[in-house]
Amino acid sequence: MILAPSILSADFANLGSDIRKVVSAGAQWVHVDVMDGRFVPNITIGPLVVKSVRSVTDAYLDCHLMVADPDRYLEAFAKAGANGITVHAEAGPHLHRTLTRIRELGCAPGVALNPSTPLSTIAYCLDVVDLILIMSVNPGFGGQTFIDAVMPKITEAKALAAGRNILVEIDGGIGPDNLGMVLDKGVDVVVAGSSVFGSPDPEAAVRGMFAIADSRKH
Repeated sequence: MILAPSILSADFANLGSDIRKVVSAGAQWVHVDVMDGRFVPNITIGPLVVKSVRSVTDAYLDCHLMVADPDRYLEAFAKAGANGITVHAEAGPHLHRTLTRIRELGCAPGVALNPSTPLSTIAYCLDVVDLILIMSVNPGFGGQTFIDAVMPKITEAKALAAGRNILVEIDGGIGPDNLGMVLDKGVDVVVAGSSVFGSPDPEAAVRGMFAIADSRKH
């Protein structure tokens, strides 16, 4: 399991410290939720915060752009230090072109799908995808409840990724109670926000999630 704690739920007054804690506890990625108030009804952060995060960690920065017309921002996030840039299949008219541009900028291209968006939407651009992000909540806010109906999409995504160098990521409502369930479906990357940074001890929360992942191997 690759664990990607989402800084959406972190303490922004102590962001560097929070990130160092979860990375030292074993988290390999840091998930950055970027919202523009247009594609989703919330506004969060931009490239300047990514640049600041880059300065405090060598961890993989997994930038999830929940924005309209993401092409306008790709270069800025790449320059800020993003390792991977994920865009929504629903956010722009030329998905293949957008994903190709992400790779040209030296980042790993990812494509995200809202709960109601079928995987058939991305079938034609798998040759330029490194990551498929399955949204298990409707994007826009942290702390939402996992939508059980997306579970079959994990299996479908793993089938699409078979034989390709594509990771399958899940984002939304993941915590100790349902982590094992999604791992059993074959998820590679788990985004966790409030279940990590919303806990009294984020480091212990990270270690606890890895303990659950280790228990599923046996």
